[in-house]
Amino acid sequence: QVQLVESGGGLVQAGGSLRLSCAASGRTFSGYAMGWFRQASGKEREFVAAISWGRGITSYEGSVKGRFTISRDNAKNTVYLQMNSLKPEDTAVYYCAIRGGRVATMMQEYDYWGQGTQVTVSS
Repeated sequence: QVQLVESGGGLVQAGGSLRLSCAASGRTFSGYAMGWFRQASGKEREFVAAISWGRGITSYEGSVKGRFTISRDNAKNTVYLQMNSLKPEDTAVYYCAIRGGRVATMMQEYDYWGQGTQVTVSS
């Protein structure tokens, strides 16, 4: 059974940084892409970033480009999201997701999801 467990969320002031982690377990993940999505209160879940498992190909949503960095440690089946220069509008529950195949930006393209971790950025 595939499990994704996120950690690293919390409360931070605007301009601060947080590092989210997502540990995957339950199968071999060679060839699987992993992504981060977020959902603010009252809004739809949106794509944030994704990374391929093999070559480290990345994709970012426009508003986080240059501030967030996605990376992964294949030996630990873990993906990270380093978030710098955080803004109040980054406040959301952040979800980790995994899919077999290439990097993707649409929710429906992902097969497994974590439970989410809350990120709150105060002004």
